[in-house]
Amino acid sequence: MRFVAATGAQVSAHTVRMGSAEWGLLLLHSLLWGSAYFFIEVALRELPLATIVAFRFVPACAALLAVALVLRLRLPTSPAAWRGFVVLSLLNSLLPFALTVYGQKTTTGGLAAVLNATTPLFSLLLAPLITSDERLSAGRLAGVAVGIAGVAILVGPDAFAGAGTTLLAKVALIGAALSYALAGHFARTLAAYHPIVIAVCQLIVGLAVAMPLALAIDQPWRLPTPSWSSVGAILGLGFLSSAAASICFFTLVKRAGASNALLVALLLPLTPIVLGAVVLGNVLTPRDTLGACVIALALIIIDGRVLARLRRRTPRVEPPPQ
Repeated sequence: MRFVAATGAQVSAHTVRMGSAEWGLLLLHSLLWGSAYFFIEVALRELPLATIVAFRFVPACAALLAVALVLRLRLPTSPAAWRGFVVLSLLNSLLPFALTVYGQKTTTGGLAAVLNATTPLFSLLLAPLITSDERLSAGRLAGVAVGIAGVAILVGPDAFAGAGTTLLAKVALIGAALSYALAGHFARTLAAYHPIVIAVCQLIVGLAVAMPLALAIDQPWRLPTPSWSSVGAILGLGFLSSAAASICFFTLVKRAGASNALLVALLLPLTPIVLGAVVLGNVLTPRDTLGACVIALALIIIDGRVLARLRRRTPRVEPPPQ
């Protein structure tokens, strides 16, 4: 089975390598998506999980619909297009989130972070099978392997504290990573649409599925009135971690391919550490610094430009004449 990019929107071989703008988008995406961990932690103090998941779609959809209206972007009306958005929402939001929640019930957050970091590895392995223009290379595979090692260093002993957890939990977490990888490649079949249109349609589907479940399971009208911190956390999840992060992701998929966009999984564990140091004044440990350096090295290897420049500068040694 191959996912074929929409006509006129295919990412050609020479654009798969990311430029400065794409790397900037990737870093921004990691900050926006990674901030979800902070917002979820705040919201969970007062609100049940299903309510958080459902109500974060409300500000996200409202914001993106407003942006689409201002930019005069039209949402698709054909059933075929919406079937595609249903598949995308299932692969990119609903299924991996459910698998992650299930997996983390019996394992540690550190092990979950390491297994989530396998997302770009799955993307690279799948790319030659389901796309025609994203090629597998030894350099990129090596870079992803180094990145996973960096994530393991970053989270420390907790990364392997769940080694004895149930096999089903590990399979669920790996399944979530695989689902994200498939979603990234499937998103390219919708690349004829503007990234904002893709993002808002995916979120509308998510809202349509998650809200009835939250109303049935949590009955939020029976819950105590949430504090302003919980309301702010829901708004942050909606505006930043969902709406803005989705625009970054689908823009990256369109401009640089799924494998590059999914490198964000290597950066996500860094986000709470960096935000804690910058915003809260937390002190970086030597392990944090080492893990960050290893992840940075992985991204340099994956990018390839620095290594290519070094190879060009290295003089070739000619063999002595016989």
